[in-house]
Amino acid sequence: MSGSASGLLARLERWGNGAENASLVLLLGALTALAVGQIVLRIVFDSGLLWADELLRIMVLWIALIGSIAAARSKRHLKIDVLSHLIPERYTQIAGIIVDGFSSLMCGLLAWHSIRFLQITIAMEDTVLVDFPSWIAHGILPVAFLLMCYRFLISSAQGIGDLFNTQNTPGANQ
Repeated sequence: MSGSASGLLARLERWGNGAENASLVLLLGALTALAVGQIVLRIVFDSGLLWADELLRIMVLWIALIGSIAAARSKRHLKIDVLSHLIPERYTQIAGIIVDGFSSLMCGLLAWHSIRFLQITIAMEDTVLVDFPSWIAHGILPVAFLLMCYRFLISSAQGIGDLFNTQNTPGANQ
């Protein structure tokens, strides 16, 4: 890959990471402020915002999915690691490649079905938060799953590249 293209990709990656982190901080801060505000309104003023509970649920969904994207970025996502204790150490890299490939496939499948879900909500004119189109609120689903699919695919490809590089390195198999 040329230097300018790899520099552009590195810059896009930095911007994406910054956007993920900033959105997590902003959403968590807004979620906390809204939840505390709702509690204060209920206890002190014996009232509340009609739409606040539903918005809090949507914000939790967004935080969970953006957090999942960030976890996939840093390889800190939830995984069940049974095989690495049962197979020889030299095969754990192959198992990691298979797991990342399978995770990419599953995230791609979830992205596809979440797009279908959004199409249904658009067709049915479903709303949330009194009269807000629900497809906008749930639009994070295909975006998040596509980004996770991409990250797992890249991780799998890097694992394959690392596997072939270590096999071709003199003295690597000793």
